[in-house]
Parts: sequence; structure tokens; C-alpha cells
Amino acid sequence: MNYWIDTHAHIYHEDFDADRLDMLKRCEQAHVKKIFMPNVDHTSIDGMLELESRHENCFAMMGLHPCSVKKDFERELYRVEDWLSKRKFVAVGEIGTDLYWDDTFWLQQQEAFTIQVNWAKKYSLPVVIHCRNSVDQTIEMVESLQDGKLTGVFHCFSGTSQQAERITKLNFFLGIGGVATFKKGGLDTVLPDISLKHIVLETDSPYLAPVPHRGKRNEPSYIPLVAQQLAAYKKVSMDEVQKHSTANALTLFQQKH
Repeated sequence: MNYWIDTHAHIYHEDFDADRLDMLKRCEQAHVKKIFMPNVDHTSIDGMLELESRHENCFAMMGLHPCSVKKDFERELYRVEDWLSKRKFVAVGEIGTDLYWDDTFWLQQQEAFTIQVNWAKKYSLPVVIHCRNSVDQTIEMVESLQDGKLTGVFHCFSGTSQQAERITKLNFFLGIGGVATFKKGGLDTVLPDISLKHIVLETDSPYLAPVPHRGKRNEPSYIPLVAQQLAAYKKVSMDEVQKHSTANALTLFQQKH
């Protein structure tokens, strides 16, 4: 498999409105063949689905982002459930928990997460998990919900070796992105110990651009920069990283080559 996959990119975001087609051409030139798009809430659905309909290499997920879980989260979840019942998506996501900003809706986040994980089981879909400043709590929830059928990825993983071990024991992948290239990202001591069979690559575009683009807009064509850093940490070739990460992404999202 001589191509890359970006397992997490918000390329429907307004930051790409001015040059979206050029950005997609750069993806092609960088051999990024498939791009998986997580939903955020009702405001992102139309743009995401329009992009999917126009480009065969763009794939939509459906879910409610934890930062969009507010007082009206049940109304948002109704929309998610309605969409999941109407058509096929590649995953339930982006879902999870977030304690970075505040914990006002922490209980609602947990409820929304549990509900959406159960929908993933119902529709036999993987889950794409966000857990900023809440990794341990989210792992514990997944451990309690794992029935042997649940699969998915902890997106934007930047945790410890112990957390990585707990996640991979749950039959989940680790999403590795731009943070791997940051000097103080902390993954330099973690990634060498993680098998490539547990890793998928992502950008989280337009956020978290890898070095040397840190602080600027991210895009899927930067996947090779993440892979290059991972290869250096693992002391393996780029081909080895490509082979495993692409195969893992296809397995995660139940895709053919």
C-alpha cells in the first residue's frame, strides 16, 4: 500500500474555504489517498456531507463533539441518531470528553458519550474518541462499555505508555498527529515502545500542524511529516510506517484497499 491515510481531518472547516481544491490537490501529490472527516455538531453536517459527495476520497463520520455538549445536547443527539438511521457513515465521531476548558457539562458529556458508544454498537461502527485532559476517565468509560464488539481510536493521543497500553488492550488504535513532532509533546519517550500495529496517522486539520508548520493551518498533505517523525522514533523506514498505518486505518474504518 503505497499511500497514506489521514484518519482525522476537519477539511470542511471555513479555514479551507479559500483554497479547498488546491489543498486536496496537495493531498494527492503527497499520496494521501483517503481522508476521514469527523463531525462536530449540527453546524458542520452540511459542509461535511457536501464535501463527501463531491470527492470520492473524503469519508464522513457522524457524532457530537464533547465541546458541543451543552444544555441542549439531547436535541443535538437526536440529529445524530436521525442521521445514523438514514445512511451509512464510516464511524461514530468525533465523540468523547473534554475537561480542558471547564467541567460545567461533565455529567452531560459522559451521558452523551455513553449513548453514542451504544449507537456505534447498534450500527457496528467504530468510535473516534476525543479526550482532552480526560484520558484516564475516558479509558475507564470505554473499559466499562467494552463488550468485545467495540472498536475505535483515541484520536490525538499524547498520553503515557501506561495509558497507551490500556487503550490497545481494549482493541483500540492510537491516533498520532502533529504533537509527535513537538519538542515538548512528550511522545518521544512513549512512541518507541508502541507497536506500529496499534497506530494510525492523523492531522486534526486545520489544528495542530506539525513542525515545521507549527502555529499555522494544518492540512492532510502534512501526514508524511508526522510519519517521518514516527519512523525516527521507531527507528524504522517510512515504508514500514506507511504499510502499517494505512493497513490499520483500513481495518479501523472497515475499508477495502
